[in-house]
Amino acid sequence: MRIHLANDHAAGALRTEIIQWLEQRGMEIVDHGTPDGGSVDYPDHAHPLAEGVTADQGFGILICGSANGVAMTANKHADVRAAIAWRPDIAVLARQHNNANVLCLPARYLAISDALDCVAAFLDTPFEGGRHERRVSKISCA
Repeated sequence: MRIHLANDHAAGALRTEIIQWLEQRGMEIVDHGTPDGGSVDYPDHAHPLAEGVTADQGFGILICGSANGVAMTANKHADVRAAIAWRPDIAVLARQHNNANVLCLPARYLAISDALDCVAAFLDTPFEGGRHERRVSKISCA
């Protein structure tokens, strides 16, 4: 599986842990993030991730301090459904009910173990379809 990953300056330690976790599971990572703690503008990393997720019709993980900015940025792309999760059950519902393809994590508010649980839940959960498909089809304005 190919995963697009991006982060801003608030997410360095969490970024490293998530990359290691994904690599241990044999996933290919397309890194759009920043490896150091120098201040960056999150849209400069979120837009390339959203474009990659759209091109691959795959999944992405965005990490910033609150997750709000990266979620707002990614959701400007018509084929991206970015969801903020801070608990695994929220990540599960984002996949099951909303067919989210980008997980947004608030680095300043999550322990690393909780973030990894969210990533696992997100990647392991399929979209339920059914009644949710109709709703998801109404999300995009494009």
